[in-house]
Amino acid sequence: MPNDCVIRRMTLDDLEAVAAIEAATFPTPWSRDSFQQELERNVAARYLVAEMEGQVIGYAGAWIILDESHITNIAIEESRRGLGCGRALTTALLQYLSNLGAAYATLEVRRSNLRAQNLYKSLGFVELGVRKRYYEDNREDALIMVCDHMPAADPDFEENETVHE
Repeated sequence: MPNDCVIRRMTLDDLEAVAAIEAATFPTPWSRDSFQQELERNVAARYLVAEMEGQVIGYAGAWIILDESHITNIAIEESRRGLGCGRALTTALLQYLSNLGAAYATLEVRRSNLRAQNLYKSLGFVELGVRKRYYEDNREDALIMVCDHMPAADPDFEENETVHE
């Protein structure tokens, strides 16, 4: 991980920055309220942010149900791409999901987004199939990718939301 890239849990204080990155990255972005609902109401949702110099420069999120996880969003501010924070963020998310019991992670990625596909492949994802005309803005196909070689779970991991007595 780049020395100046810090990965941590997303909080409500991050929502303005996350919504701005989302809007600048995706043609049909999620709203700030969507992210707020994910944090406050979706018990299956977990989100991380990447910070540089105290500023949120990226985020990643997933839903986890039992041993299944689905990555919902990953984005890095355009001016900060190529510095290694996207890799660090995705790696941290996979570790987090593994710690929560996920045996694998799935995601969709635009067929044209070769940069993201190459990152995912380098982290162990393989192409599983295609969702035809998946993206609303231009009807582009999505590749379905899966990683079933998750990092080993940290045996000391605890999280208030998931600790049961």
